[in-house]
Amino acid sequence: MKNIFTLLFLALLSQPSNAAMNKEEVVYRHDGAELRGYLFWDDAFEGKRPAVLVFHEWWGLNDYALLRAEMLAESGYVAFAADMYGEARQTRHAENAKGWMQQITGNIDSWRARAQLAMQQLLQHDKVDKSRIAGIGYCFGGATVMQLAYTGADIKGVVSVHGSLPQATADQAEAMQARVLVLHGGSDNFIAKDTVEKFSAALNDADVDWEMVTYGGAVHSFSNPYADGYGIKGVAYNEKAEQRSWQRTLTFFEDLFETP
Repeated sequence: MKNIFTLLFLALLSQPSNAAMNKEEVVYRHDGAELRGYLFWDDAFEGKRPAVLVFHEWWGLNDYALLRAEMLAESGYVAFAADMYGEARQTRHAENAKGWMQQITGNIDSWRARAQLAMQQLLQHDKVDKSRIAGIGYCFGGATVMQLAYTGADIKGVVSVHGSLPQATADQAEAMQARVLVLHGGSDNFIAKDTVEKFSAALNDADVDWEMVTYGGAVHSFSNPYADGYGIKGVAYNEKAEQRSWQRTLTFFEDLFETP
């Protein structure tokens, strides 16, 4: 793991019990599955504040998704790392991950309902400014956050990081209230050029406020420092793209929540 993440993990492990950072497990249910998400907030920031949903990669709700949620809390947000699989399922094996993901994506209505339920968990927290909600997702989570936006959810903006870019129907694109930021690897062979074009055209046709940043040379899962360890061709960490995409994410959220 690269040093920025190593240092963050060491800092978190060494925090005293009265540290300002808070982590709370939230148990909720959907379609018979027990889901366990995690809320993060930092008491160094006072009063109600903007909040961000975090949707995990196809590996499940693992340390990477939790770390991103905690990093958002350190930046002044309430963050909720949502569980899209349930039963504490996470893996490092692609076949398991693919099967779990397909169970979710195979029923789009249920997929979107589970994402909406995660948003409800976040809205219930007493430190959340309910008028300032956003979401971010990685890989499968990037597709999930777009599906949430396609429901017309009352969410100000969403960020898809090396997401699969599902195409909106005309009605779904028209229903969207969210601004969209897509952070994409320029050498990501998992996402076909045709997929990018159809995704873009659907948002353009509905005059959605959206933008895409492409990182030259970056492949799929470029933001995840664990990516090299999965042993999958075309999946790799890119330190420059990770750092730049994270700064772009923070800038997007700052601008989003300052805009009336």
